[in-house]
Amino acid sequence: MPEDILMEERVLPANFGPLRGANGNARITGPCGDTMEFWIFAEDGRIAQATFTTDGCGNSIMSGNAAASLAEGKTIQEAVGVSQEDVLNAVGGLPEESQHCALLAANTLHAAVADYRAKHGKKKKKGSDLQTCKSDSCSAGLSRPGEKPNELEARQALRSCLSRIKHKVVILSGKGGVGKSTVAVNLAVSLMLAGKRVGLLDVDFHGPSVPKMLGLEGTPIRGEMGRMVPVELGDLKVMSIGFLLRDQDDAVILRGPIKMGAIKQFLKDVEWGDLDYLIVDAPPGTGDEPLSVCQLIEDADGAVVVTTPQDVAVAAVRKSITFCRQLKFPVLGVIENMSGLACPHCNTIIEVFKSGGGERMAREMNVPFLGRIPIDPAIGETCDAGKPYISAHAGSETAKAFACVVRPILELSGP
Repeated sequence: MPEDILMEERVLPANFGPLRGANGNARITGPCGDTMEFWIFAEDGRIAQATFTTDGCGNSIMSGNAAASLAEGKTIQEAVGVSQEDVLNAVGGLPEESQHCALLAANTLHAAVADYRAKHGKKKKKGSDLQTCKSDSCSAGLSRPGEKPNELEARQALRSCLSRIKHKVVILSGKGGVGKSTVAVNLAVSLMLAGKRVGLLDVDFHGPSVPKMLGLEGTPIRGEMGRMVPVELGDLKVMSIGFLLRDQDDAVILRGPIKMGAIKQFLKDVEWGDLDYLIVDAPPGTGDEPLSVCQLIEDADGAVVVTTPQDVAVAAVRKSITFCRQLKFPVLGVIENMSGLACPHCNTIIEVFKSGGGERMAREMNVPFLGRIPIDPAIGETCDAGKPYISAHAGSETAKAFACVVRPILELSGP
């Protein structure tokens, strides 16, 4: 594949975050005050993996990601040759006032390589330094066939992070336009209002809407101790690719393997801390993002599948349940969204799209039916205003329906 296409796909920080097991590391503060840190892992004199963090602007993030991408696969000597001009070419150019970001990225990479060289001549310790689980029955402590030491450490780091989260729930739908993100946001907020510590992860890379729905658009992500810190809204921690875009109109161009790497970093390198629930809003369909989430979160409680009542939607959403079964991923239940219109004057339910399709599908496919959520014009208004519907209209019929849907999820925590 041509080099320029690869770099176009890696404009976003797929290499963002610390690298455990790195054998080269450096941190530099540039003349503009931006600080960048690089980690590299090299085997036999060739860089197998490179990552970075920065507290700088979007141009710093782009430059760091480009330098990391350029370094991977190169020999140590070749990595030293990565220049400011190479980084600028990789990102497609930067305004003159921001070109120092590319220089900072190149210099930090060179410093990490120098650190590797300084350590390389030292005698290695006998045995493995990998931290494994104390229990013999825990697969996280055992290397899988063909797994390299750095891959084992990355998997252990992921397992360690997820072990601090009691319940993981993925919101799925086989079809777009069914209100999946609306359900995810209001489910997360409902759990928070119930006194739970909640994380909300938006992995819809091509249409991230969670920041808008929560009024968090334009909020910058900061780094702390080499990790990304999620945006906090009360007791709700939020992470989305939308926080990393230079402009909300930017198109995200990513292919499968890079998406999985980015999702892994959102799970492993974000400082989620101790949570009662992590709600993951996956994009519609059964493609790369849902597959990556289901494979990476090995101990998830399961998926909540969202549909609307029409046969055309139900037919597509059935595939999500089949998808879960093929992956042996539990299905917590089906939500029938937009199930009638709640009249704002009398609260009578008008069947705009008819109703019952989701419940019938759940019965036929032998999965739990969690409930119906009627349409309310205020949902669109609150989403656009960045105010969660469930808190802004707590007394409405639709809010009461949300409360019924949330109850089985709350019961995962026990009495």
